[in-house]
This record gives sequence, C-alpha cells and structure tokens, in this order.
Amino acid sequence: MEKRIAILATNGFEEVELSSPKEYLEKQGWKAEIVSPESGSIRSWASTDWGKDYKVDQELKNVKAADYDALVLPGGVINPDKLRTNENALAFIKDFFKAGKPVAAICHGPQILISAGLVKGRIMTSYPSIKIDLINAGADWHDQEVVVDKGLVTSRNPNDLPAFNKKLVEEIKEGKHQQVI
Repeated sequence: MEKRIAILATNGFEEVELSSPKEYLEKQGWKAEIVSPESGSIRSWASTDWGKDYKVDQELKNVKAADYDALVLPGGVINPDKLRTNENALAFIKDFFKAGKPVAAICHGPQILISAGLVKGRIMTSYPSIKIDLINAGADWHDQEVVVDKGLVTSRNPNDLPAFNKKLVEEIKEGKHQQVI
C-alpha cells in the first residue's frame, strides 16, 4: 500500500537531512512530499554554505496531518528556528501526535517539538547543542544514533541517517501508535 509522508521544511534546512530520508522513503514505493510555509522552492544549507533549491510539493496552508501517514522534520540551524515560531507548522505537527502517526526529527529538528510542547516525558536524542533545551523541556535525552519512543524517531546528526531512515520506515510500517498528547 502506498504511503504518503510529509517532510516539513523551510529555507535553511540541512540538505542531506531532507534528501536522504526523501530518497529512502521513495525507494519503499512511497510518496515523500516537501511541505513548506513557502511556495515554489526552498533553499537548503549544505554543511557550511547555501546548497540547492528544492521544489515545494505542497504549501502548508493547503494540507493537514490527515493527508499523510507520517512526518519528517529535518534539522539545520535555520530551518527549525523559523518553523518553531510558525503557528501553522506547530498545529500541523501537533495533529500528527494527536493521531498517533509516526514523526521523525533529526539534528536540530527536535527544537520544533519543544515549541509545540511535545517532548515532556519522551525519550529522545538530538544534536548535542540542543540537549539541555530538550532536558529543560522534560525530555529524557540519550546520546544514541537513533531513539524511538511511541512512534517518535530522533537522531543526532547526518552520520546517523542510515539508522534514522531505517527506523522511520519501521515505524511507518507499524502504523499508528497510542495517542500521545
């Protein structure tokens, strides 16, 4: 059965943290769509400088969590910082949690979950620089390549992408999880 996965991003996402999961999901025969508050295209950050532009498949204002089977939140420093102050993005993310659908966040991506009020009591990992932010928001932080907690998949950095992608697919195949908010 074909699955449809949203990848929520805006300008400044870490390129490989979007491109790698997108390609991996598409190899499963699934549809991975870039959803953004912007229309047209968004620009990636490629390690130390601006990278390629990526076509936006769906504008955030035109979709809802019910349209998708799972959600991916790429990191980068700029992307999560912009999305965590976007009320529509936060509502979109919360709806995935309310429905018990898998959500995956890598690197700085979990910062968005802090602003959405979704990390308290969760076992998670992230890029080390936001460890204290997650702990202060109530998460149980672990330094592991991938952590899964009731359908929430988190990883630390691009080096963890093979494990992140694999666990994301496992969680999507597993389907809905218990309602967590």
